[in-house]
Amino acid sequence: MKANIVKIGNSQGIRIPKPLIEQTGLSGEVEINVEDNRLIISTARPPRSNWAKAFKKMARMGDDALLDGDALPQTRWEKDDWEWQ
Repeated sequence: MKANIVKIGNSQGIRIPKPLIEQTGLSGEVEINVEDNRLIISTARPPRSNWAKAFKKMARMGDDALLDGDALPQTRWEKDDWEWQ
């Protein structure tokens, strides 16, 4: 299937035929990436959608330590005994 690039304001775009939209299930917001001189259009993922999974993996691998934990001296509040109320 062919399509023409058309001017849209200061940008350019293409009209995606309805059968292709229906076939892919795309709707609403999408992500557009370039791979090997091709445009890849996919459903947009919510921000931070995989963060919980990544944090769990970091914890399992012991890779979740503060990088600058010893760089700053402790405050009096941190040195004193305290507990959650």
